[in-house]
Amino acid sequence: MKRALTTLLVTGLATGTFGTTLAAPAEADELLEDIGIGVGTGLITGTVIGDRVGVDDAINGAAAGAAVNVVHGNNESRNLVRDVAAGAGASGVAGIVTNNDSFLENAAQGAATGAVIHILRN
Repeated sequence: MKRALTTLLVTGLATGTFGTTLAAPAEADELLEDIGIGVGTGLITGTVIGDRVGVDDAINGAAAGAAVNVVHGNNESRNLVRDVAAGAGASGVAGIVTNNDSFLENAAQGAATGAVIHILRN
């Protein structure tokens, strides 16, 4: 439990730092929305995959959402492949950090998050 709370705190601090450093105030809302979409998608894909749904799924989704937003930047044209790749990479790395033992499941969750954000933003 202590480890999960520490991971959640560190992830929250990192996400907050990215949000305040990389996003202008008007874009911070979109960053937070993408993180929220990522959390929801992470929890849903965790259920679909048959994994125990928990904090690690939410963290993976949040990381994927933040990465998709940061990769998008101020570019008005979104690219599905780029969004999916950013989500998969960030979620895979977040899975390694949270000691989740399946890199492929984490990457699949992140890819789904990238695709959902892409669809909702276009």
